[in-house]
Amino acid sequence: MSCRRATIWVIAFCFAVAARAAAQEDEEGITVGQVPPPAAVQTLDGATVDLKRVIGLKPALIEFWATWCPRCRALEPRLNDAAARYRGKVQFLAVAVAVNETLASVRRHLALHPASYPFVWDADGAAVRAFQAPTTSYMVLLGRDGKVFYTGVGAEQDFEPALAKIAAAP
Repeated sequence: MSCRRATIWVIAFCFAVAARAAAQEDEEGITVGQVPPPAAVQTLDGATVDLKRVIGLKPALIEFWATWCPRCRALEPRLNDAAARYRGKVQFLAVAVAVNETLASVRRHLALHPASYPFVWDADGAAVRAFQAPTTSYMVLLGRDGKVFYTGVGAEQDFEPALAKIAAAP
């Protein structure tokens, strides 16, 4: 291989590594330790709700969710069990994203598959932006102080130890 070709290959490889690292950073979401900025969402009945009502009052688990998300469906039984286990100690909330989704489809899904915790509608993406949610099945655990304690993505994420810890915190 000529020196020029080797140089071009090394440069291309470095760009590919940098692009991959940037893509991974984009998928991380909000930083642990940060307090999310305010964001308004809607109840499924259309009333506006500020997420400040959830953040900082008691520990909270927020999942960014969609009806078409298979990872979200896979998480549903675990989240329903956890919501029952931590009822009164941790506020659970699903944020239905408005990507390839309608409010009517969210309502239909919940009529067929009731959840043990509330769902809200992120019509304009304010919550997605505030939490820097990279995808659906993205979960954020907030401590009583409103700071991000844990983030994760996917059906196989191991959120239970973090949830137990924030639920037990004074």
